Amino acid sequence: MGTMLQLFSTDGARIPAYAAWPQNPLPSEGQGRAKGAIVVLQEIFGLNGHIQAVVNGYAADGYFAIAPATFERISPGVALGYTEADIAQGRTYKAAAEALAELILSDVQAAVDFAAHAAAGHTPAVALTPAQALGPIGAAPGGVQPTVSTCKVGLVGYCWGGLLAWRSAARLRGISAAVPYYGGGMHTELGRTVQCPVMAHLSHNDASLPMDGVAALLAAYPQVQAHVYPAAHGFNCDQRAAWHAPSALLARQRTLAFFVQHLASPD
Repeated sequence: MGTMLQLFSTDGARIPAYAAWPQNPLPSEGQGRAKGAIVVLQEIFGLNGHIQAVVNGYAADGYFAIAPATFERISPGVALGYTEADIAQGRTYKAAAEALAELILSDVQAAVDFAAHAAAGHTPAVALTPAQALGPIGAAPGGVQPTVSTCKVGLVGYCWGGLLAWRSAARLRGISAAVPYYGGGMHTELGRTVQCPVMAHLSHNDASLPMDGVAALLAAYPQVQAHVYPAAHGFNCDQRAAWHAPSALLARQRTLAFFVQHLASPD
C-alpha cells in the first residue's frame, strides 16, 4: 500500500520515509486530495513493519501518512522486532539519537512540510531535490513552483516518537494537532509552550512516564486532552507483549476523532 521515498532535511541529509496515500482521495483541482496529513513518529524499534502498518492504517482512513526514519542519522535502515535483545538495541539507538535531538527535529519538520503538500495531491512520490526541500516543498517537476493549497498536518508518535511529538508540538511549524502515545520523559520537559492542540494517550503502568509524572504533566498543561489507560507502556502495538486491544482500539478512535476535529479544513 505504501512506498519508500527520501526527504531532504535542512542540512541536506537524505532521510528515508515510508509513505502511503489514501486509496480514495477527495477530488480537488483535478487531483487527489486527502482528508489531511499525518506524520507518524516511530518507537525505538525503527521504521519496522508495525510502524509501516500504522501508516497504512491512517491512509486507509483517508489521510496521507508518512513516517520518517528518525534513527537514520544514527544507524541507517533500523527495523527491529520486540525481543529483549531488540529492546536493548533500541534503547542504545535512542540514547545516541538524543545527542542529535535538534537535527532529528529538523527531519521531522521536513516530513511535516512534505506531508502538507502531498496530502493536497501536489507532491510526487519521488525524492525531493535539496532545492525543493529548502524552498517550496510542493515544487513541480522541472522547477515550476505552482501556487497550491496545502492540507493540515497532524503528528502521532509512539514511545520515543511520543516524546518527539511532544517536542514537535512546541518547536515545529505547520502542525495543527499532535497525539503522543506514552511518550517516555514528557513529564521531564514541562517548560515548553505547546503551540497546537494535544491529545495524550498514557498508561497506568509505565516506568518511563509514571503516574506521578502524569499528574505533573496534567497540572502543568491543563489544556492537554489526556487519557490514561489500564495498560502498560506500548499497549498500542499488537506485536508486543504489552498490547492491550481494548485500550488500543479506544485510543485510536479518540485519535481519529481528534484529527477530524483539527485537520478538517485546508490551511
